[in-house]
Amino acid sequence: MVKIEPISFRKSVNIPSTTYATFGLYRYPAKFIPHIIAYILENYNGGVKSVFDPFAGYGTVGVVSKLYGKDYEMWDLNPALKIFHSVSTMKPTGINPKDILEEMKSCKNEFFPDWARLQFWFPKEFLSLLYKAWGYYHSLSDEKTKLFLAIPLLKATRYFSYDDMQRQKLTKSKKSQERIDKLLSSDWKNVFFFMLEKEMNKITKGLQEYQELNPQNTKATIRAGVNTMKEKLKENKDILITSPPYLQSQEYMRQAKLDLYWLGYPEKKIKEIGKLEIPYCDIEPIEIKSKTFLECESKIKEEHIRKIYDKYFWGILGTLTRLQENINSRMFLFVGHASTRGRAIPLDKIFIEHLTNFGWEHERTLSDTIVSRRLFQYKVNPASGIKDARTAIENLVILKKT
Repeated sequence: MVKIEPISFRKSVNIPSTTYATFGLYRYPAKFIPHIIAYILENYNGGVKSVFDPFAGYGTVGVVSKLYGKDYEMWDLNPALKIFHSVSTMKPTGINPKDILEEMKSCKNEFFPDWARLQFWFPKEFLSLLYKAWGYYHSLSDEKTKLFLAIPLLKATRYFSYDDMQRQKLTKSKKSQERIDKLLSSDWKNVFFFMLEKEMNKITKGLQEYQELNPQNTKATIRAGVNTMKEKLKENKDILITSPPYLQSQEYMRQAKLDLYWLGYPEKKIKEIGKLEIPYCDIEPIEIKSKTFLECESKIKEEHIRKIYDKYFWGILGTLTRLQENINSRMFLFVGHASTRGRAIPLDKIFIEHLTNFGWEHERTLSDTIVSRRLFQYKVNPASGIKDARTAIENLVILKKT
């Protein structure tokens, strides 16, 4: 029986909020709240010099590790990880947002994304402005200024698209259409520049707050745009902290690709990256050493759902089984309960049962209540008509090497 202890990570460490400093500069799907990493590094600090996150996403593990003087390595399939991390850990720039806006407005350069469906996702009225805004961005030679502008420009560009930003993948909806209609009937050029200035001011404030937390000089290895399920660690790390992709939401690149097109990645490259996500890539089957895994699998009658289920665990547990060989002391796995066709899938229990066969002891599981969700959530799954069985909690599984 897995013993679960309730906890509020937000109340356990001295970080004012999940969006304080540079933790909330960009709304990334299923993002770690900084309090979890801070809790781990405050309570499991003995002998820990290095931290590893193989599914880094926005990069919160690294941003917090700097505050505790820990070296860290992060991997993620999304190439934008490097930008998010660089912005979040840079020193205050002293850049005046108004100067950037004036230069942008007078810039003659244009940038055209290599994206066949560009006009499907953006009203034609906005494109000329976006071409010039990104033309200015790509013309910048000063890396500090470019990083300072990157996240505000990504956020404003997505706001001016048809994307429903509360959903996991690029999706047009009634809500997003209403947003665009409202923009088109307004002085939208001024809205765009006002939004950019507002977001740049947020960057300025966030960087100042982050410096007040006293980040330390540490060694950082960032591997962005890599396939975690094929990579190997070159050197041992003391602890692993990660939140693996969700069973229901494994296709993060379908949401991130809008950003990547404007950042300059060609369509061919983005499609190649998308094919490396769990539902689409070739994953070698492994034996899942978990009774609970087999019990849940036996209840799945739909063949295509069972294939998704198996592939998910082959991918995630296959990766963790390979990487755990290079972890010295503990693994911290932050997972939520998932469901398939209304059937609850206890990911934490399956992970524990499997990994304890490889020299790991289940030390504790801490259960925290989800305060807010980044993404749109159905009360009833539209594909099955069955009530969503996901719970309002997420668990931090703590495993100790024996």
